[in-house]
Amino acid sequence: MREHSELGVCVLLLVLGVLVLTDALTMDVDITQRGPVGPKTVPVVVGIGLLVVAALLAVDVLRGGRGEAEGGEDVDLSEPADWRTVLLLSGIFLGAAVLIEPAGFPVAGALLFWGAAFALGSRRVDRDPLIAAVLSLFTYVLFDKLLGVPLPGGPLMGVL
Repeated sequence: MREHSELGVCVLLLVLGVLVLTDALTMDVDITQRGPVGPKTVPVVVGIGLLVVAALLAVDVLRGGRGEAEGGEDVDLSEPADWRTVLLLSGIFLGAAVLIEPAGFPVAGALLFWGAAFALGSRRVDRDPLIAAVLSLFTYVLFDKLLGVPLPGGPLMGVL
């Protein structure tokens, strides 16, 4: 079974496809509220696509096809993981999640971008906070104002 370990991915795709199709086909939809393309269309297409890909991959694996190892990666697997960076990034993500409601997305996002840059090795304290603030404000305006996805503005709600 070791030479056919890719079949596990086929099973995962098959289960996901069945789950998506089951959810889509059991969805309650009022026929008078839908347009020419209803809310079931995309999930059904995705579910069928997952089933087709699972079947094609299974046929390929059973015929002897094997996935090739990534040739472009420059990773030394003998080196231990950098747990300091992982823990820093986890703390930054959790901190941003806690701060997003009271401080608002622009502040929490700026701290998230700046903290992630710091955790990943950037030590430019003259440039990184400015880039983080611009990125966060741009993201806030893009989602909240242009796309209509409401994000918490926090204390900056009246200003922006």
